[in-house]
Amino acid sequence: MLALDPTFRRTETLAASFVFLVGLATILSAWGFQIIGGFVPCALCLEQRIPYYVALPLVLVSLVSAWIDRPAWLARGTLAMAGLVFLYGAYLGIHHAGVEWKWWAGPNDCAVGGAMPMTADNLLEQLESVRIVSCTEASWRFPAGWGLSFAGWNAVISLALGIVAIAAAARKRDAT
Repeated sequence: MLALDPTFRRTETLAASFVFLVGLATILSAWGFQIIGGFVPCALCLEQRIPYYVALPLVLVSLVSAWIDRPAWLARGTLAMAGLVFLYGAYLGIHHAGVEWKWWAGPNDCAVGGAMPMTADNLLEQLESVRIVSCTEASWRFPAGWGLSFAGWNAVISLALGIVAIAAAARKRDAT
């Protein structure tokens, strides 16, 4: 029978669940904008996805270890590591947003990455349906005009997830 590790209390488990679900929704949204919306990610966009691929499994290990009554240090440790990875993801998002706002230069080889394979038959169709942008231009901003780009929103979400994960992992325990 699954039992919640009593030293990794309900608050920490709820925080870890929140981090996992919001992180999963974020990376699925990125894929949705790419596959359904036609936004082809640049090299910096693809780099910002890596922290999600690393941190989400760590959060899942944290949750599972708490549920199957493994040592609390495992649940806390993996959650803290995930938090650090998300903070690195926030750095990547800030860096990319700064490149888009022309606050600093982007990489010299800033080109479109992850483009769909094109053939002579579907070239015109794909050119009409796919928005291709470089790392230096925001392909979308919300709210429109002066709002945050995909990179900016990623920085905000990653920062929040990192803070929640680390705070939950470091939360003081009751003496009981």
